[in-house]
This record gives sequence, C-alpha cells and structure tokens, in this order.
Amino acid sequence: MPVKKLYSRWMNNWEERLCFRSTNRVVRPFDWGVEWTRQWPVSTAYPRNGHSERDYIKLLNAKAIQDSERFFAYETPRDFQIDDANVVTFTSPVTSPYPENNTVRGVFYPPRNGRGARGSFERKTAVIVLPHWNASYDQHQALAGGIAKFGIAAVRISLPYHDYRMPPELQRADYAVSSNIGRTLDATRQAVIDVRAMADWLQLQGYQHIALVGTSLGSCYAYLASAHDDRFEVNVYNHCSTYFGDVVWTGLSTQHIRQGLEGHTNIEELRELFAAISPPSYWDKYSEKKKKSLFLYAEYDTTFPMQFSEQVVAEAKAKKLNHKAVKLPCGHYTEGESPFKFMAGYHIVSYLKRNL
Repeated sequence: MPVKKLYSRWMNNWEERLCFRSTNRVVRPFDWGVEWTRQWPVSTAYPRNGHSERDYIKLLNAKAIQDSERFFAYETPRDFQIDDANVVTFTSPVTSPYPENNTVRGVFYPPRNGRGARGSFERKTAVIVLPHWNASYDQHQALAGGIAKFGIAAVRISLPYHDYRMPPELQRADYAVSSNIGRTLDATRQAVIDVRAMADWLQLQGYQHIALVGTSLGSCYAYLASAHDDRFEVNVYNHCSTYFGDVVWTGLSTQHIRQGLEGHTNIEELRELFAAISPPSYWDKYSEKKKKSLFLYAEYDTTFPMQFSEQVVAEAKAKKLNHKAVKLPCGHYTEGESPFKFMAGYHIVSYLKRNL
C-alpha cells in the first residue's frame, strides 16, 4: 500500500479517536428559535407579519446581510475591569437570558521583552485570541502567552456559552452551535460584537494595532468581526471554511447537530438559514478592506472538510487579498497534538511578528 494512503488511514483513525473521546454530545430538538431574533436591529425594521417561522428566519438573514453594519453594530461597554490576575471583564452589549453568558471574560497577557520582563514598546500591538468550539478555559492560554513572549500583547477571550459563560445546565457549549437556528445566529452575532468590544478595551489601553487569531469556530467569528471592523489589520484563520451550514451538516464533530436538523431542513436550505453568519456573505466587504490574512487548514480535516478550506483560499486569490495559505499534514483535532501544534504555532506567531 502506498505510503500516502497508509498515512491518510492512520491520520483519519487518529482523528476519529480524538473526536469521539467526548461522550457527552446531546441530540437536541430542532427549533426555529424566532424568539432569539427579537433584539436584532433587522427584527425591529422588519417585524414578523404573517410569515411562517421558516420564511421569517430567511427574511432576517437576507436583511441582516444587506445591512450587516447595523446587524453587527453595538455600544461600547462602560464597565471594563481588569483584576490582579489580568482577567478582563465587561458586560456583553448583547443580552441573553443567561446571566453567566452576559459577562465577557478575557485573560490578558502583557507583552514581554527578550528577557521575559514586561516590555514597553513604541509600536503597541495586540492580538485577540478566539478559541475553538467547546474549548475549556485553559485552552489557547499557552498560545496567547507565547505571543506575548514575542513582544505582542494578547488577550484570550471566552466565547459565548463557553467556560465561565456556560449556563449551569450544560456540559458543552451547545447553545453556541445547535439545531436551534435563531439561537445559533444570535450567539454568533454576540461573539462578533464581544470581540469588537474587546478591541475597544485594548484601544483604551493604548494599543494601536490589533490582530485576530481565530481557531475553528473562533476562525469564523474572527472573519465576521474583521469584515466589519477596520481595526483588525492582521488576521489568522486557523481552520477556515465557507458556509456555516455546510460545516454543521458535513463535519464529523457536528453529526449530533445534524441529527437534530434532519427532517426539518437540508444542507441547501441550511446555507440560507445561516447565511448571515457565513463568511461568503461578506467576501466582497472583506476584500474592500486592507487586511493581511493567514489561512491555515488541514489536509485530513473531517470537521472543516478540506474542500471548503480550499474554496476559501481560491476566493482569496480571486479577490487578490494580501494573504498566505498553509496546508498542514494533519486533521482538525490532531492539529492540537504534537508535532502539529508546534507547526501551527510557528506559522501563527511568525506571521504576526512579520505583519503586525
């Protein structure tokens, strides 16, 4: 058997073992989740008037894309705080029914000079690190700390419904991505706005140049935030994909969500239902801005299948973006294992150092 085929089989088996070591996935019932749309600006402009739930969600997606600046607009929080442990907190500009989720938390890593001491730099640069879906509180802290060691401040932000923001009835961040359409849309909108609000805090600290590093779901959130905010000059998308619905429907780690969706919708319609939170809806908007982008993707990825990542890279080339693409010889989960995590870390940090 050819070496390439043996390696592929070994990698896919390893990927499946890592994916399914989690035994607490829950198939939740399907719900249109129209009640989650009530605070959206587009819902105020276009109230439900005889629409079915399906048609109303589609209408709101279309209108949100048309007026996405308003859809992702927010008021800067007024209660930023940082404690002695360098934990930044503030109230999310988006209100959810869960008090835990309404407080944004980020761990701040001040920049350090070559001797490991906190540095003072003329060009104040900072990175917001967005973790993957279901990341625990300690994950991605090492990446943020590593970035700081190279003289760039970093803040690792907790995503909606994750770690300290998780409602007590959950074991996983199910409310961030689920078969509840409206809630998934709302959680994504909240994540984008929270990231932009964290950039406000960084600017208040004097940081003039801000980058984003997003992984998996965090990569999607980062793209949406950057497409709507000129401040994010440099962007790293670790695991990139196209339509939100395609990943949910085809990804290995979201098959329990697909089970909740089947019988109510299909992959073609799901693209439309999640269009407002899908990167392709904003490719033109993104390409109009002066961005530097690194796209990292994995050859054996079964969660963000490689064909979707390659579509992103092809679009970046077509739009003539200032970008770099790197394909790693691993999968989605195996990227977090040695030696692949060190490969990814090298590409991320070196790109930030060269471009920020």
